[in-house]
Amino acid sequence: MLLSIAAIVLGLALLVWSADRFVDGASATARFAGMPPLLIGMVIVGFGTSAPEIVVSVISAWQGNPGLALGNGYGSNIANIGLILGVTALISPIAVHSQVLRKELPILLLITLLSLALLWNGAISRLDAIVLLAVFVLLMGWSIRQGMKSNTDSMSADEALELGDNSMSLKMAIFWLIVGLLILVISSRILVWGAVDIAQAFGVSDLVIGLTVVAIGTSLPELASSIAAIRKNQHDLAIGNVIGSNLFNTLAVVGLAGVISPMSVVSEVLSRDFVVMIGLTLLLFILGYGFKGRPARISRYGGALLLVIYISYTGWIAQGALSAA
Repeated sequence: MLLSIAAIVLGLALLVWSADRFVDGASATARFAGMPPLLIGMVIVGFGTSAPEIVVSVISAWQGNPGLALGNGYGSNIANIGLILGVTALISPIAVHSQVLRKELPILLLITLLSLALLWNGAISRLDAIVLLAVFVLLMGWSIRQGMKSNTDSMSADEALELGDNSMSLKMAIFWLIVGLLILVISSRILVWGAVDIAQAFGVSDLVIGLTVVAIGTSLPELASSIAAIRKNQHDLAIGNVIGSNLFNTLAVVGLAGVISPMSVVSEVLSRDFVVMIGLTLLLFILGYGFKGRPARISRYGGALLLVIYISYTGWIAQGALSAA
């Protein structure tokens, strides 16, 4: 048991560290290739902060633990909105200025509803997973096109400021790109082994472990980047990290896991987890979009509400797991 706990702690620490190195190397390599800052931020950094979820879910599905993959994807979405945006808004209210983000908020809500429709029959088939991946490819193409047309948008300025001057050489950029990715894969395997072993020891499902411990751990890069962005007064980046990550998780993370290993979906996912995820996504849409001239912002009260919902949800899962054990 102690070895399994140590594997989770070590795996999470290496996962967060290697994801950061991977993003640094990928961003610098993309700069040498001549990519503009907004495109690097939306694609490279967006993928990098979701890389822990992607790798953990792919390995989980490959090793025959699709519940862990599903829990990681949806649990990370819930943690991103409830925990990360909740904590970030408590530190400083988040204003939403970017038109790119205001277009992506309704899309995130629609994508969440699409996932619900695909899950309604109690399974994610390989065809369902292919649909998710196809939508992801189309959405990435649309997002890149919108981003390239928004050079004067506030988010474009934030991306350029966030990326800053990069003195990393091309050789070092490629080195950290490769090393970061390798350690990302290794640490993910360590984390998955520890999580599955503990789930079996306590008699709880790998879905519950994925929704809680693994989801929080793989969401740490988003938490760090959102808090760093809000401290630099880059509000659009703070919420943009979460929106981008949730789109990656819903489409790419679940889609890749489903292609590798089609999975059945237990009733709790629809009656509990998806209800919370849709509720939080809808609340984020209401808080972050702005209606009838009201400024689009997540106040400290809004952040507190998001955090209370997340804590209540986690307690709900814990109570259910203890009752079933």
